[in-house]
Amino acid sequence: MTQGAGQGPEAERTATLRDFRVPGYVNETGPYARSAHPGDVAPPLDGPYPEAYPEGYPDGYSDEYPEGYTPTQRDLPVIHRGDTLQMPVEPAAAPASQLAAGPGPLYVVGDVHGYFDELVAALREQSLIDADGHWCAGTARLWFLGDFTDRGPDGIGVIDLVMRLSAEAAAAGGYCKALMGNHELLLLGAKRFGDTPVNSGAGTATFQAGWLLNGGQKTDMDRLQDHHLQWMARLDAVEEVDGYLLVHSDTTAYLDYGDSIEAVNDTVRETITRNDADEVWDLFRKFTKRFSFRDEGGADAVRSLLDTYGGTRIVHGHSPIPYLLGEVGSEEGEEGSGPVVEGPHIYAEGLAIAMDGGVTMAGKLLVRQLPLDS
Repeated sequence: MTQGAGQGPEAERTATLRDFRVPGYVNETGPYARSAHPGDVAPPLDGPYPEAYPEGYPDGYSDEYPEGYTPTQRDLPVIHRGDTLQMPVEPAAAPASQLAAGPGPLYVVGDVHGYFDELVAALREQSLIDADGHWCAGTARLWFLGDFTDRGPDGIGVIDLVMRLSAEAAAAGGYCKALMGNHELLLLGAKRFGDTPVNSGAGTATFQAGWLLNGGQKTDMDRLQDHHLQWMARLDAVEEVDGYLLVHSDTTAYLDYGDSIEAVNDTVRETITRNDADEVWDLFRKFTKRFSFRDEGGADAVRSLLDTYGGTRIVHGHSPIPYLLGEVGSEEGEEGSGPVVEGPHIYAEGLAIAMDGGVTMAGKLLVRQLPLDS
């Protein structure tokens, strides 16, 4: 099964090659510890290089050796990185007790749309992260259903958090993964294609205009980097976990992209990789469709997806629960006008679970464990 799902690039583990010219503060701990960057310069162990600091030493550095320190001789052989033997290191096996216990509990997260603080609060409420925002849920499994950016104030902060939690959860024996939402496609398109005209089916459109009309935030675009784009482009569109078929949108349009989960995910990634503005726009347009499961025939629409991709119930985001219920909400989230959302909405003869609590209209950002409490 293909699984790009927001896990970040996989890297082969090798023995660490120690570079003794790395600044000492790399090993600092605590919330304000700095990390090394390629441009950092620090004095080597055989004494400072004055020419490296034409305008004086950085704060904390001195040309005086500390008491009891003996510098190495200059005529010692130089060892280059290429001369160092790299030994493969096998990942440590999970404890036997962890293996015997099986996978941890399963959680899903609805649309976040840049509401970073609300996301952190919801994850803490479910004891998935600690007070410092780090993964503390051990072997738990966490799925985000897409739409990380737009409308809210800090979409890039949300993506950075999800990427970090993916690494922290994996190290703890669990996982944190994510699906592709229509707003990921929109942001990718706005960055890649800008004002390039596309055939919208209703005349000429552009990704840039569509992104702005759908709540695109300039601060997100300014902070968007290549690793964010690569992460979004690799996200899966569909996944099945514990009998739940996870998708972003409440639409049957996924059937247009393949008759298996693997085929859909591969087709979506290939479409993005080809970098054809019209193809990506058509993908975005189909992922934007909604309400396929709501009205008469909705249960049959759900069954068409379950019969094709597996699972016994579908879990989705995309359509805010107040809209599914026919309630009137304010997209601007005016104080006092927001709908009351208590939790996920189960409908379509019990086959569909909606997870978009309408945080953009002063609703609620939902994080829930599956199966839902009865």
